[in-house]
Amino acid sequence: MNNLEHLFLVGEFPERSRLLSGLSLEQVTLRPEGASHSIYEELWHLVGYQQSILTSSDPNGEFYPSAALEHERQWHDLVALFLEGARAAAALELEPERLAAEVEPGVTLADELNSVAVHSAYHFGKIVALRQRIGAWPPSAESSEP
Repeated sequence: MNNLEHLFLVGEFPERSRLLSGLSLEQVTLRPEGASHSIYEELWHLVGYQQSILTSSDPNGEFYPSAALEHERQWHDLVALFLEGARAAAALELEPERLAAEVEPGVTLADELNSVAVHSAYHFGKIVALRQRIGAWPPSAESSEP
């Protein structure tokens, strides 16, 4: 396992695919009293930032979704997009020249990926806390990647 795989997919806390598994549409859209966002909204935000760095795109100033999640398939697609991006970030470990390249003066792609990993860890902590609050923690042993 390389460092970026550790940061984006499997290290320090349960595998990200497991953290996002076994959830229903009702569970991911529920916003418990006092919570600022739902599980879906937290992941949507996390994915937006991840994608903006991986694709060098502007997240359009939208920090959280403006439309409600209507179908469970949309949730699974978002989880798949996150995992695809996390795998792409981890694969960059094999491209040291690209990681060392500056994306802006004094900031390398490796710096940006470390920032994404820290940002993601924060939001995954919120996702776990939300799962705990709604009684959807821990994921069942047979839960796996959607």
